[in-house]
Amino acid sequence: MNYETRTTKMIVGVKGEQIFDDSVTEIEIVDEAGGEFLEVSQEGGKLRFDPEEWPHVRDAVEKMFKLCRNYD
Repeated sequence: MNYETRTTKMIVGVKGEQIFDDSVTEIEIVDEAGGEFLEVSQEGGKLRFDPEEWPHVRDAVEKMFKLCRNYD
């Protein structure tokens, strides 16, 4: 059997904060049998980004898209 290790989730948050902090943004590769896509979430349901935070979230989203199997 062949196995692989994949990164399917990234967390962006304030340095030093806990990973379960309310301000954490999660970027996850999801597949519901129709091909992989990204799901971006924050506690509370609304996505809010400070200007300093946005470049980090944007970079993480771009990295995660490249990890999707159906990404061109």
